[in-house]
Amino acid sequence: MATPAQPKKIVAPTVSQINAEFVTQLACKYWAPHIKKKSPFDIKVIEDIYEKEIVKSRFAIRKIMLLEFSQYLENYLWMNYSPEVSSKAYLMSICCMVNEKFRENVPAWETFKKKPDHFPFFFKCILKAALAETDGEFSLHEQTVLLLFLDHCFNSLEVDLIRSQVQQLISLPMWMGLQPARLELELKKTPKLRKFWNLIKKNDEKMDPEAREQAYQERRFLSQLIQKFISVLKSVPLSEPVTMDKVHYCERFIELMIDLEALLPTRRWFNTILDDSHLLVHCYLSYLVHREEDGHLFSQLLDMLKFYTGFEINDQTGNALTENEMTTIHYDRITSLQRAAFAHFPELYDFALSNVAEVDTRESLVKCFGPLSSNTLHQVASYLCLLPTLPKNEDTAFDKEFLLELLVSRHERRISQIQQLNQMPLYPTEKIIWDENIVPTEYYSGEGCLALPKLNLQFLTLHDYLLRNFNLFRLESTYEIRQDIEDSVSRMKPWQSEYGGVVFGGWARMAQPIVAFTVVEVAKPNIGENWPTRVRADVTINLNVRDHIKDEWEGLRKHDVCFLITVRPTKPYGTKFDRRRPFIEQVGLVYVRGCEIQGMLDDKGRVIEDECPGPEPRPNLRGESRTFRVFLDPNQYQQDMTNTIQNGAEDVYETFNIIMRRKPKENNFKAVLETIRNLMNTDCVVPDWLHDIILGYGDPSSAHYSKMPNQIATLDFNDTFLSIEHLKASFPGHNVKVTVDDPAVQIPPFRITFPVRSGKGKKRKDADGEDEDTEEAKTLIVEPHVIPNRGPYPYNQPKRNTIQFTHTQIEAIRAGMQPGLTMVVGPPGTGKTDVAVQIISNIYHNFPEQRTLIVTHSNQALNQLFEKMALDIDERHLLRLGHGEEELETEKDFSRYGRVNYVLARRIELLEEVKRLQKSLGVPGDASYTCETAGYFFLYQVMSRWEEYISKVKNKGNTLPDVAEISTFFPFHEYFANAPQPIFKGRSYEEDMEIAEGCFRHIKKIFTQLEEFRASELLRSGLDRSKYLLVKEAKIIAMTCTHAALKRHDLVKLGFKYDNILMEEAAQILEIETFIPLLLQNPQDGFSRLKRWIMIGDHHQLPPVIKNMAFQKYSNMEQSLFTRFVRVGVPTVDLDAQGRARASLCNLYNWRYKNLGNLPHVQLLPEFSTANAGLLYDFQLINVEDFQGVGESEPNPYFYQNLGEAEYVVALFMYMCLLGYPADKISILTTYNGQKHLIRDIINRRCGSNPLIGRPNKVTTVDRFQGQQNDYILLSLVRTRAVGHLRDVRRLVVAMSRARLGLYIFARVSLFQNCFELTPAFSQLTARPLHLHIIPTEPFPTARKNGERPSHEVQIIKNMPQMANFVYNMYMHLIQTTHHYHQTLLQLPPAMVEEGEEVQSQETELETEEETPPVQGDVLHSSADTSSSQETSASESGAEATPSQTASSDPEATAAPAEITAAVAASVTAPTKAHAPEDATPAPAETK
Repeated sequence: MATPAQPKKIVAPTVSQINAEFVTQLACKYWAPHIKKKSPFDIKVIEDIYEKEIVKSRFAIRKIMLLEFSQYLENYLWMNYSPEVSSKAYLMSICCMVNEKFRENVPAWETFKKKPDHFPFFFKCILKAALAETDGEFSLHEQTVLLLFLDHCFNSLEVDLIRSQVQQLISLPMWMGLQPARLELELKKTPKLRKFWNLIKKNDEKMDPEAREQAYQERRFLSQLIQKFISVLKSVPLSEPVTMDKVHYCERFIELMIDLEALLPTRRWFNTILDDSHLLVHCYLSYLVHREEDGHLFSQLLDMLKFYTGFEINDQTGNALTENEMTTIHYDRITSLQRAAFAHFPELYDFALSNVAEVDTRESLVKCFGPLSSNTLHQVASYLCLLPTLPKNEDTAFDKEFLLELLVSRHERRISQIQQLNQMPLYPTEKIIWDENIVPTEYYSGEGCLALPKLNLQFLTLHDYLLRNFNLFRLESTYEIRQDIEDSVSRMKPWQSEYGGVVFGGWARMAQPIVAFTVVEVAKPNIGENWPTRVRADVTINLNVRDHIKDEWEGLRKHDVCFLITVRPTKPYGTKFDRRRPFIEQVGLVYVRGCEIQGMLDDKGRVIEDECPGPEPRPNLRGESRTFRVFLDPNQYQQDMTNTIQNGAEDVYETFNIIMRRKPKENNFKAVLETIRNLMNTDCVVPDWLHDIILGYGDPSSAHYSKMPNQIATLDFNDTFLSIEHLKASFPGHNVKVTVDDPAVQIPPFRITFPVRSGKGKKRKDADGEDEDTEEAKTLIVEPHVIPNRGPYPYNQPKRNTIQFTHTQIEAIRAGMQPGLTMVVGPPGTGKTDVAVQIISNIYHNFPEQRTLIVTHSNQALNQLFEKMALDIDERHLLRLGHGEEELETEKDFSRYGRVNYVLARRIELLEEVKRLQKSLGVPGDASYTCETAGYFFLYQVMSRWEEYISKVKNKGNTLPDVAEISTFFPFHEYFANAPQPIFKGRSYEEDMEIAEGCFRHIKKIFTQLEEFRASELLRSGLDRSKYLLVKEAKIIAMTCTHAALKRHDLVKLGFKYDNILMEEAAQILEIETFIPLLLQNPQDGFSRLKRWIMIGDHHQLPPVIKNMAFQKYSNMEQSLFTRFVRVGVPTVDLDAQGRARASLCNLYNWRYKNLGNLPHVQLLPEFSTANAGLLYDFQLINVEDFQGVGESEPNPYFYQNLGEAEYVVALFMYMCLLGYPADKISILTTYNGQKHLIRDIINRRCGSNPLIGRPNKVTTVDRFQGQQNDYILLSLVRTRAVGHLRDVRRLVVAMSRARLGLYIFARVSLFQNCFELTPAFSQLTARPLHLHIIPTEPFPTARKNGERPSHEVQIIKNMPQMANFVYNMYMHLIQTTHHYHQTLLQLPPAMVEEGEEVQSQETELETEEETPPVQGDVLHSSADTSSSQETSASESGAEATPSQTASSDPEATAAPAEITAAVAASVTAPTKAHAPEDATPAPAETK
């Protein structure tokens, strides 16, 4: 198998290189934003830049990056564009900049929207240039750039400016490009279209000739572009060299065609044009397809185009076609061909009279039509309106091969898409894993196109939607599998032995050599299928490894996925492995197949079940040999066996010699893929009100509650409002009418009746009735009501909400209670979780019979929800599913088994209460034996007494009731003796009667619960009880989106039902993982019972994590469903008041949101108005220059580190702790993993074990910290060459919004201040001094107000060494004033490992101990003195002494800065692996 050469990574230029560039000098003269006096516009500048910088460098990305980053498009190109100055260089420059913005994934059209006047002219110029001759003014490379620009336009239809231009190219008039006979045929098929066509012709006649000519050009544009492409394609030779420009042009063109076909608005009329041009036939017959290397990607793209041209959809209506309809279309085509053959071509009689199934395969069609002459074939095709009629006595201009392929490909039987999908193996094989066109490497630059589906705004049908997501999810997992295989296999060091076999020179934790492999079962296929229903095999391995690794292998559970690998190394024993060279050649990898564990076998060859029934533990097996029974993929097995039998290939299943496992958390891809495939095979019913919105069509606001036909008029808001004033303030602009006038009674809870207007018939209103109507529409009728007394005990009182919701939060809660789709955009700190909890509580009380499903992205978000869910919701109705249920940080266990235990314990408690009640009533017998006996006791003993009591005390017509009677006749006095006394107040009849009824409600509730718990007496196993809870008892069920995707099959099988879905963190959930929870239940009578879908998220913060850049950027896989809905225009409720951060900190990110303000307490509370002690500013950007000549470094791909910043951040942290700040109130964030590990190592060495300083609350990345907050954030931006992924404004918003009281950012200011996207934040940051201003003599906490001048002296820190030296001296001073000097110095720092990382570090340690030589600077000096220790480590790592080493005269004081230098130097050279530096040079204090 040929291995492609390793792609090169695009290296971003350094700041010094940027400054030295010709482009930068021009920018500083003409358009740089920070230059005050700019030179006037000069068209020659654009010409020069284009010719000298872009064309001369062959459109080098580095040059284009520089130009785009310098704001060339915003501040020069488009600002000065007009028809007068338009030229080729001008057009091409704009296209290059727009394409670069799309490559970088930053908004591209904002500039054009601000100045849209000349865009139509510009667009027409682009169309003209795209059709120009390739040997003329525009080269093929330039036209490829134009194609890419057009593709971006077609994919940006949500932008009005773009849509208005593009629409003219893809609407019905484009059918002018069809040949007349075909046009007539199409108009005949749909009579309605003929009417429209005649109308178009009429309108054309009214146009003036010039406008008509222009319109005709636009309509024919795509037809002409196709013809132009065909001519370029035909110029590609079969074997002679071909320029890559031609290949790239062809690839980009097919990509454009795929994108046009995959969107309904563009496809509707274009598909017919494409079919009429026979583009696919031309492509499949072209030489480019047959060129193995150059044409590989082209062929893959062509297959995608073929798939979409034949997609199962009606182009005009947009309805999905069923299997039957597709078969009918196929039969119609064949029979029309047969009729033509019968009537006009006697030589085809045999064909005409055969049945369809006999002649609709490729072989039989070639057999029938192959012998015919070219002219006859042309006549057949023209009879079917596929080609123009052939004039008499003339020969056809087409070759026979083309004519034959045209007829055969059009009429051959197609395998249905769902059949193809069902026959597809779910595990990737070596052919897919290392094919970089579909699974690109981490070095994907965004330049070329790929054979990957894209997720944009719209999809053709639900099938298309699921299929694209299926393919992308599969390939994204494949990328991670590739990384795991490469890592494990290269650690095992497979070499060729002397006898030609394989010998393993290393070992890997996640992989083992296979001792024996046998296929033990191949089950018969199901009827109608040709693959076996099940294939099982036994894999034997020898676990001669450490105990904890052995336990991991033995702990493989049912459904865990492993990979079987065959390697045949060609390298002799002892060859070194080079990770930079192609992997496959080095290890000799031949095959990869997936399998799923069924279980481990015991001594007798039986599978050991995971959950052994009964109390027996898992058997203890002797020896090292273990055998696992695995399921192989039946589809893959069938394909491999067919290949072996038909082509004589070797049997793959006799060659495996390695088995590899993966970490369980990353290994759920197969279950998710099976779920998506099952969904495509079932008739998945999405509610009607959601169907079009999910596909991206129709009115985006159609599912808003105001347009739903089943809107609810009166809602009980329960404890949402704190008072009537709060209610009135929550509905500004509304007239609130309260049903009672007495202010004493106007207390919550409130029922509100809203004016409900039906969504239909709005337009036709009488002019007179409008005012009255609007007045009525703004009137709310509010009815206070009293919650019935629940009993005399204090715990009977309901828990109340205490949050004063803002009016936008109330709107979100109201929308969530109404049926329909509710989207809540919650900026940082705006109380998203509180709103979610209130919606859940209100739905629970308004619709007690309905069930609500809560889905979140992470277990942490579920924890937060459950912590706050202590509102008035009965505990027995809460349930949480998934592995994270153990991690729930609440006192109570809400997992399945936790709930079962709760029910059993509660049952015993309640039966005890029944026993007490029975005793108090003096009833003999054992009523509290079971729930059933308790039920009889209630019916015959309790109810009879209550009814008798009511008849005695009831209001008897004319006589005044006696208050004393209520207490006198009350039958349950003895039972309620333990309640607060006296039970009855004796003030009024109504009050006491309500108390008596409350007491009875308390008793009744006991028996109601026991009736519900009766099932747990009848069901004996914990599993059955938990299933019963899930299906019957629980009203609020929570899970993560991953759990929903994994367990859909089981939930549907159980008969799980729900009515409402609430999704938290919806903007962080993958598109497909958001969609699956809608379908966790079977439809009822063909309809979904889903009534509400509430999504709460923030699309301005980070999207779902996609590890591979290609899937993230090219396929747009990181777009969540929430974000897509916002792009489509679905109405949102934007929460607009934050209560997390100081107002000044909020200003750093509130520009990204619609009018985000502050809650009153942000101004009022003392913690927000007080200054940060010891620091002059509440936020500051601190410029960090190179340290020892080094800025950022990159020991591994994308593993960026910046030593200067890391040391500076830790020094500031230590300074803050020495002033008295609590260490747990400070978090250190960074934008890269490499820097995170470096900072952790530095903290380990400096202060981790020091009781005076301690460790920060967290040291982690910005991405990981999303959804969390802390009082003080120290942020390191790491990069000094290119802005990197902080250019994604969403990451900036997250970074800026984590701090409550103080934010201190360490960065290379010259780099970040020029970035256009980051300007709103960085303009505020750079307005303050760029050196750290500290007030060392001001202790924590301070009384100084924020913004006041301090009374203490302010010190300015110029650089990192100065800060390190200062902190050291401050620390020494503190030590000398205490009595613990020696003890503190002698403390040893423990390893700093955050939760969840211990395993990783052990793993790294284990796997590298045999193969890694000691890292420079990692030598431990035990007997040498301090200075020699410093010198050794410094000289070994090539470090220089820093100025701070000589800064102090105290002999002790020189130790720390020197140690900083030494350790810093060690950590510059050492940390190529995350945890490598953890055993680096110790502090001098240790060696003393």
